Parts: sequence; C-alpha cells; structure tokens
Amino acid sequence: MAVNSPSPLPERAIYGFVLVLGARFGLLLYLVWAYIPESWLHSVGLTYWPQKYWALALPIYLLVALTMSLVILFGVNMINTAPLCSVDNITDHFAKSQRLDTVQDGSIPRLRDVSITEVNHHFYLSQHELQDLRNRVPKISDLH
Repeated sequence: MAVNSPSPLPERAIYGFVLVLGARFGLLLYLVWAYIPESWLHSVGLTYWPQKYWALALPIYLLVALTMSLVILFGVNMINTAPLCSVDNITDHFAKSQRLDTVQDGSIPRLRDVSITEVNHHFYLSQHELQDLRNRVPKISDLH
C-alpha cells in the first residue's frame, strides 16, 4: 500500500540517490563526449557518438525552449487577466465583509481578497498621493 506522506521514507531516499548518481553519470558522459577529441574516443573503442555539433546545439535549444515557454506562459497569463474596467473585477458582499475583521496589534492578519482598487492604489500612486487619498476617502467601517 502506498503511503501518502511527505515524510522521508527509505524508498524515497533510494530513488533520490539513484537519481543523483544517474544525473552525475550523465553529466560526466556529456563532458567526455563534448571535450575529448573523437580520435581518442575511437582509440578506446567508443565509436558511436553523436556529432560534436549537438554538444553545443542541444543546450542552446533547451535554453531557447525554456525562455520561449516562460514568454508564452507570461503571455497566456496576460491574456487571461481581466482588464481593469471588466465586470469580473466587481466584488460581492462576502468579499467586502472580510475587511471588517478586527486585527490585534502585532498579529498576522487573516487571508482575504484584496480589491483591485486597493492594489492599483498601492502600485500606481506615490506615497504623497496615497496619503491624500486616505484622508479624503471614508473608511469601510465608517460606511456600515
């Protein structure tokens, strides 16, 4: 029966050890293939190796693929984000009631939704503009 626990188990330690050994052996094999001349490899009897071109091309292809995947991920996230004027950014009374919880001094506040207006104020207003806005706008607790 499989144990569903994040605690260390002997099987996981063995798998991790084999993975580390395999990764180091693979790196050693790659470095031997990339740096040792082909004439030396042929003299030892190692004749079937890919071209040396792939020793440089493969890591470059992998780095380009990783970079492109990060760019695509960023683009997909930007496409899926609702614009600031979207109706999807409107919150309901459940989200507004989360801000009414009293927080003791020095304690960590509870997890809550942050309105898009509050996020925009923190990101796009300077401290002076933010202080002026706080002085003009009534607090949510004063509205109830």
